[in-house]
Amino acid sequence: MTPFVAEIVGTFLLMLLGCGVNANVSLQKTYGNGSGWIVITTGWAFAVYTGVVVAGPHSGAHLNPAVTIGLAVAGEFPMDSVPSYILAQFIGAMLGAFAVWLINKDHFDATEDGDTKRAVFCNAPAIPNTFLNLLTEILGTFVLVFAVLYFTDAVISSDNTIIGLGSLGALPVALIVWGIGLSLGGTTGYAINPARDMGPRIVHALVPIKNKGSNGWSYSWIPVVGPILGAALAAIMAMVLQ
Repeated sequence: MTPFVAEIVGTFLLMLLGCGVNANVSLQKTYGNGSGWIVITTGWAFAVYTGVVVAGPHSGAHLNPAVTIGLAVAGEFPMDSVPSYILAQFIGAMLGAFAVWLINKDHFDATEDGDTKRAVFCNAPAIPNTFLNLLTEILGTFVLVFAVLYFTDAVISSDNTIIGLGSLGALPVALIVWGIGLSLGGTTGYAINPARDMGPRIVHALVPIKNKGSNGWSYSWIPVVGPILGAALAAIMAMVLQ
């Protein structure tokens, strides 16, 4: 498995299970309907765990453009590999979101509210406030990348295996994401990952969903810009504190 393929597969698994738990909790007539925020945050943590387990040995399991950019800014990942990683992450995210739509098609049809349907795919603020929503995404991603940089170094090993996020082991990364979701996720849904939000948002715009409503494009830049800024700040802070 090449790093490019590993990032596709890992991000696909992340989104299949992450958007999957969103669907299970939010859509009508699922067995998990209405089970709440703890189930969502736990499902996303397990989604991270699964993606990292599979992709970690082959790509470092970034699964997130913000992580890739943060590691590159910190000098822990080759800058010329950033575009291919981000492309792979977006491909994986879109494929995962598409699969979630496909297997839940009957439940999308059974759900009336368009915002609820969109929430399966992408984020929206609980209370719209551009500055505070952006700040939340910055801080959430800062925590993620800062912790990653303190737990491990992203290096090229002797056999040319890229060691990055995956070298932490899957469980610690999942726990960090779980903690971010529980503590900081209630205001924006904690995208903390540009591919996690934008990739599925594009799928939401493309697939046929009855009464799907708005795609939320006016908000869509925040889950992209916020995580990138947060990752860059985390990288700079980690270098300053070395």
